[in-house]
Amino acid sequence: MTDETITLVSGLPRSGTSLMMRMLHVGGLPVLSDGEREADEDNLGGYFELEAVKITEADASWVGEARGKVVKVIHHFLEFLPPDRRYRVLFMRRRLEEIIASQRQMLIRRGSGEGGPSDREMTVILRQELLRVMHWLKDRPNFAVLYVDYNELMSDPTATIASLQGFLGPGLDYARMAEVVDPTHYRQRGGTTSPFRKRP
Repeated sequence: MTDETITLVSGLPRSGTSLMMRMLHVGGLPVLSDGEREADEDNLGGYFELEAVKITEADASWVGEARGKVVKVIHHFLEFLPPDRRYRVLFMRRRLEEIIASQRQMLIRRGSGEGGPSDREMTVILRQELLRVMHWLKDRPNFAVLYVDYNELMSDPTATIASLQGFLGPGLDYARMAEVVDPTHYRQRGGTTSPFRKRP
């Protein structure tokens, strides 16, 4: 990696992006985060977010501070990043049923879990969103992408750590990164729906 490269952790909300951010942080990659959103019951290890990312469509000036660092950028904002920079993306994927269950549990804790689309409708919506973003990424030569399976990471981090090392290269403490993976934080389990395969 050169100092000009920007590392992004992306994916749907509740797909393991915060875990990956924490792994990279302890591994030695500088994090661009404002710390405004603190750890809570829904994310015990912290969020590692940058509020400015949420207005990227209108103002992407924060990208100038991100060279040589890692930033969490939810999938929706990737297409609004300046095209004259080079990015490497760790894109988290997780079973859609688990993502939906985790999102609903978080909303319930915040007192806003009623109404909205059904789980079946949300599955269709989220799959379409992901396929659209994946197609967009495929045609962007300034984006290098590694898709990381959260479910595999939580069950056995060894293979995922090896993939990360091949993608990110030397210089990080991959042993410490593996130690961050805590199966007790994997609370919404189940389902078989991959975000990248259609149901039969």
